[in-house]
Amino acid sequence: MSDKPRNAAAPALKISRASSDYLDRVVDLDARITGQPKPDYWQDIFERYASRHVEERFFLVAESAERAGDRILGLIVGEVRGWEFGSDPCGWIFAVSVDPDHRQMGIAEALFQSMCDEFRKIGIAKVRTMVQRQNPLHMSFFRSEGMVAGPFIQLEMSLDE
Repeated sequence: MSDKPRNAAAPALKISRASSDYLDRVVDLDARITGQPKPDYWQDIFERYASRHVEERFFLVAESAERAGDRILGLIVGEVRGWEFGSDPCGWIFAVSVDPDHRQMGIAEALFQSMCDEFRKIGIAKVRTMVQRQNPLHMSFFRSEGMVAGPFIQLEMSLDE
């Protein structure tokens, strides 16, 4: 972890792979952040990322080391993807969340570094993500971790016409 200043002392963390025991706590964390409970969505994510192809899919959760089993403080989900659009295999992070009461304590950074460690262990040398332009929280976080614009441009169009 880096020596970046934080607003509050980081709790001692236990970071581990998520199992089905964490499902309700993940749904609760996400609902507190987004205001919208999505149990079916998270059940599907658990089935895909916590139980299948776990050698290249990672669902990590952070808990207080002193209060493990209580609520989770954060999560990160990613996987190895390759060959789309001519890309060599690389790590992709598609979800990172931290309990609003525990932000600015280094939890997201610890989760991000743990995810990068998992990617490195299996020979992955690059990590990518996508961030909404209007999301300064995620943009500033990923930039603070050293991420920069990559070689791809995302394109889209509305199908409502």
